[in-house]
Amino acid sequence: MKIDTGRRHEKPEKARVMTHHRIYRMSFAKIYPLLVAKAERKGRTKVEVDQIIHWLTGYGQEALASQLAKNSDYETFFAQAPALNPARLGIRGIVCGVRVEEIAEPVMREIRYLDKLIDELARGKAIDKILYRRP
Repeated sequence: MKIDTGRRHEKPEKARVMTHHRIYRMSFAKIYPLLVAKAERKGRTKVEVDQIIHWLTGYGQEALASQLAKNSDYETFFAQAPALNPARLGIRGIVCGVRVEEIAEPVMREIRYLDKLIDELARGKAIDKILYRRP
């Protein structure tokens, strides 16, 4: 006689393993010019892109230049960020068809926060409207 536990479709629990996407290993020094180019195509500037990166990560201009010179990958770039801005948690919206606020993986969420801010810059949104959010 079988006992019905009501758990017919449950799979055994597995430890949650963070997925390492290829983008995590991409050099930030290779991605950075693409971010700048995206902004510049829409009449924005490298200075504004740097301002967004400073606001989001806490990197100053010298520290940002150092990360670029070291060829740090995206994951390391965010892991070594001096002071991730707590207001970044207020960033909402869709990037690459995914709601930023629903991304579970911390590194991917940070990458998409940056993407979202650069997208807003490229769309012509005023820099002060982009940066001064409330969580």
